[in-house]
Amino acid sequence: MRIPYLVAACAATVAIAAAGSHAETIGGNPGPQYNYICPDADGKPPLDCYFDAVGHLYTMCKHVKSIEILEFGYEKSTDGTNGAKSDSCLAKQKLNMTRPYQAALKSATRSAKAVDGLRALNAEWLQAMADLGWRKGESDTVYKARTMEPYEKFAATIVDIQTSLQLADAAKDKKKTAAQAHKPAAKTATKKATP
Repeated sequence: MRIPYLVAACAATVAIAAAGSHAETIGGNPGPQYNYICPDADGKPPLDCYFDAVGHLYTMCKHVKSIEILEFGYEKSTDGTNGAKSDSCLAKQKLNMTRPYQAALKSATRSAKAVDGLRALNAEWLQAMADLGWRKGESDTVYKARTMEPYEKFAATIVDIQTSLQLADAAKDKKKTAAQAHKPAAKTATKKATP
């Protein structure tokens, strides 16, 4: 019977439509109902929010696509309006990602390599979102394995970005320390004791 799947699909669509457009804490509760975009990075710096959002928002659309597949089967999951829920999810999450992505880019300006990494991660994320659909002739096992691969790619790219930022910070600290070492010592005035 398809009724439970339809109810689940409607609930997912309502949750997506009701989601906020930026990360925030309300009433001290950092739960997903309050921070839909990066629930595991609530109150953390912009880069942490963006890194969390990459996997989280991908997962949200992956679940919506799974509901369509359960409801209509692989072969018919994109026929007519059958793929409308996942299309809506993709459009919504692209909008939701705009602010965290821009904030992450701004936070990473100290490293050109990190900025390039963020751009690459965003491109990977967009491609993974676009590739959530089932491909003709793909088995259930192959489809599920393929749609799990992006998580590993995301994680590897995030590590590269974090490493670039750590190297940039270390170079800045080293330069600052070297500049301080070459600074002439301040002259201290000595007072003569008067008899």
